[in-house]
This record gives sequence, C-alpha cells and structure tokens, in this order.
Amino acid sequence: MNSEQVKSNNSALYTLITVFFFWGFIGASNGVFIPFCKAKFGLDQFQSQLIDFAFYGAYYIGAILLFIFSSIAKKDILNGWGFKKGIIYGLSISTFGAVLMIVAVTQGSYLFILGALFIVALGFSLQQTSAQPFAASLGEPHSASSRLNLAGGVNSFGTTIGPIVVSYALFGVISGVSIEEFAQKPDSLDSMRILYVFVGGLFLLAAALFHFSKKLPSGKSDSSFETANKALKTLITITIILVAIFAYIFSRYEDPEFITRFIENKEKDYLGLSLTISTLLVVVIGLLFANTTAQKNPEGWGAMKYPQLVLGMLALFAYVGVEVTIGSNLGELLKTPDFGSIIGPGLAPYMSMYWGSLMIGRWAGAISVFNPSSQLKKILLIVIPYVAFGVVLAANAISGQDITPLYAYAFVILFQVAGFFLGKDQPSRTLMIFGFMGMTAMLIGLFTTGTIAIFAFMSGGLFLSIMWPCIFSLAIAGLGKYTSQGSAFLVMMILGGGIIPPLQGKLADIVGIHTSYFIPVLCFAFIAFYGWKVIAILQKQGIGHDIEVGGGH
Repeated sequence: MNSEQVKSNNSALYTLITVFFFWGFIGASNGVFIPFCKAKFGLDQFQSQLIDFAFYGAYYIGAILLFIFSSIAKKDILNGWGFKKGIIYGLSISTFGAVLMIVAVTQGSYLFILGALFIVALGFSLQQTSAQPFAASLGEPHSASSRLNLAGGVNSFGTTIGPIVVSYALFGVISGVSIEEFAQKPDSLDSMRILYVFVGGLFLLAAALFHFSKKLPSGKSDSSFETANKALKTLITITIILVAIFAYIFSRYEDPEFITRFIENKEKDYLGLSLTISTLLVVVIGLLFANTTAQKNPEGWGAMKYPQLVLGMLALFAYVGVEVTIGSNLGELLKTPDFGSIIGPGLAPYMSMYWGSLMIGRWAGAISVFNPSSQLKKILLIVIPYVAFGVVLAANAISGQDITPLYAYAFVILFQVAGFFLGKDQPSRTLMIFGFMGMTAMLIGLFTTGTIAIFAFMSGGLFLSIMWPCIFSLAIAGLGKYTSQGSAFLVMMILGGGIIPPLQGKLADIVGIHTSYFIPVLCFAFIAFYGWKVIAILQKQGIGHDIEVGGGH
C-alpha cells in the first residue's frame, strides 16, 4: 500500500469514526435520562430500564432482520450496498428517530420516547454492522485491530461526555437540584427537545459527509454469504419467545389491579422477576442447544457448530449487558442514603467517570496504533490511562461539576494497569484476569457502602474496557469461511444490553437497588470463565489464541 493510499485511507478512517462517537454519546447519556424518566413518568425501576431494552433491543432486531433478508436473498445485502451506503442508510434512520424523539418529548409520552429511541438505535445497528468491517478494510489486515482501537477510543470519548451534556441539558449546573421536583415541571422535557434537534442535525450532517466524500471507498468485502437455515430458525424462535414474554410483562402494567398492588403499594412482583429471568434463560438455553445439536450434525447450522463462537456470543451478551446495567442503575443507587444521596447534576461526574473508565482502558488498548518499542509501550501503558483520567476530570470541570470526590479514583486505575501487564497482550489471559477483577470489584461494592462501593462499581468500566475485542477475536478464531456470519451473530448479542438491565431493574424492585448489583457479579464470572474455557477449545482445534488485545466497540 503506497503512501498516497495510506493518506487517503486515514482521511476515510477519520470520517468513519464520527459514527463511533454517536453510539457512545447516546448510549451513555441514557444513564442520566433513566432516573429523570423514572421521576417524570412515575415508573418503577424495571420500567425505567426499558430505555435500555428499547435501545439495545433495536441492535438485535436490526442485525437479525438483516440476516433474515440476506438468507432469503441468498446474498449479503449489506455487502451488496457497500459499507459506506450502509452507514448512510443507518444515519438516515437515526435522523428519523431523532425527529420522532423531538415529537415524543413535546407530547410527553414515555411510550413514544421508547419508540423513538428504538428507531435511533435501529439506525445505529446498521451503522455498527457496517462500520466495523469498513474500518478493518481501510488498511492492512494485521493493523485492523489498531484502527478499531482508535475508533473505540472515540466511542469512549462520546460515552464520557454524553452524561455531562445530557445532565447539563436537563438540569443546567444547579447543584443539589431534586430530580423528582424538577421532573414535575411542565417544561422539564423542553431541553431534551433542543438537544435532539442538535443530535438529529449532526446525524444528517454526518450522512451528508459520507455521501459527498469522494475519499471514502464504497467498502465491500470479498467474502461470500454462507447460509445457515437451522441457525436462522433457532434465532427466529428465540426472538418470537422473547417478544411473547416481554409482551405479557408489558401487558401486566396495563392492569389497574397490578398497578395498585405492585407499583403503588410496592408489593414484591415475584412473577415479573421469574418472567424476566426466563428471557435470559431463553437466550442461554437456545444458543447452547444450537451448538450441541450442530456438533452432532453440522449441516444447516453454519458458524454455530463452533463452540468458541456460541460461548463467545453468550460472553458478548454478558459483556454488553453488564456494561449497560452498571451505568444505567448507578443513578438509582447513588441517590440512596448509603451512597451519599447524590441527585440531579451531581450524578453526572460519577456517570461520566464510569463511562470514562472504559475510555481509560481503550486508550491504553490503542497504544499499538503508533507502533511503539517494547520499552516505550510499557511506559505508555502506565502514562496513557492517567492522561485519559485527566481528560475525564477536565471534561467535568469545564462543565462546572465538583470533581474533588473523583481524585482518589486515580488509585483504582493502578489495578487496571496491573491487569494489562499480567495479561501480556493475550486476549484469553486478559479476559480471565479482567473478568476476575471485575467480579471482585462488584463483590467489594456489594459488601460495602459509600465511596469505596461507588469506586468499586465505577471500576467495572476499567475492567470492561478491552473485553469487546478480546471476546470478538477469540469467538471468530478458526471460523474460516464462516467468519463473516459469526461476526453477524456476535453483533446480535448486543441484545444483552436490552435484557440484563431490565432484569436487574426488576430484581432491584424486589430486593433493593444495592443488592441487585449481584447481577454484574454473575456476568463478570461468566466472562472470566469464557476466557479460561476458550483456550482449551482452540487448542483442541489446533488454533492459536495469541491475538493482540485491543479496546472498544
């Protein structure tokens, strides 16, 4: 590849990573929007988590619809369009969703807001499915992870400032403002309308930038589309069952007797908890059944015959789920007396630091983009996390927030730095170590209160930061011609962000928000298990597992 091509591809890459910023900005800002909506519309914790259900469920629906239509056409529809057009179409859908959000907040309808968020995220699903292979195609294969690391770092910057911007849009910088009091003001949603006018305009501008940029290639891969009818039928069955269960759960909220008993009188809704747990079991049992059956007779199952992929799908499901659920339930946790009764704009620094923790790790994961020497890389693995930490603090300080409570978090970052050195750039080893550290942090948070517990829960972001590329690379290792199909299945597992947060929300309504953080413990434990188990699976297949660790999605 000559220097002119490299220069052109770098220009294309910088244009491309703008969409990574949008995913992070909108997704992380939900952490502030959720407690506001809970107060505004009189919701329980489960209902408030439906924001995540709508947002991340759309990723799954978008990915599976694309796979269904491609299976019917017996060709990769997205590849036929080209990744560039896929991103443009995705941005157009998100623009339409932003317009709907403006209408939704004007009308003050929570159901309408959920629908609008679903459309925004449906566009994100198409963007994400297009952007990741597009970024990988803009250069040599061996440097693909570095380009994705850089994009992931930009994504994380979006997650860092998202809570700050939304908090400022909603509350300004009035310290100590009560969310409950502010939410009941007739004009409390007006600022969200203004924000989404701005966001919708950015979507449209980005789509125009992609459309008119002559330096951006169309972005098509040479891989052929592999059919997998049995896998497709299994995924459709799982989807139908999930829709039926959630439809029943939602219908219960239409029953006045249910509202009186379980919402107003705060009775414990054990049936609702059981139903929500069943949605998790449907995914787990469905995928394990598929893999077990496929190993006996692989015909028609495609990539699902590979255990590293199916277990990787579950690991990615757990990863996205725990990443979202920690942040989305954090606002409810922090407003309790044991955690300082932090409310209103006071939530923003903590939300921002949680999502910023992912940026801290992903920036460290992107060091290899610059091809440093071994010695310099060791130095940068220590320095870069603290540079990123400084960026998070600066972003909050500029917005007028009090950042002094966050200074001591610098000590916690040392554990992530140690994890990088212990992981030795091996994804399976790093996954085990970071999974174990994340599980330990959640347990510390469960059995303590105050600053120690807050820092423990926020540190989940540090240990989650590099899990996406680790899981992804291990899951598709050795898939050969099924690599593209396996990647599509993995993207579907963003569904974890739509199922695990409502599950924790329903559990919180029964046992309390603090105790409900047992859910992240289980998620981290499974991710650590996958890091351990996949080594034996790949060795049995004669496949190495020393793929370079990166960061971000």
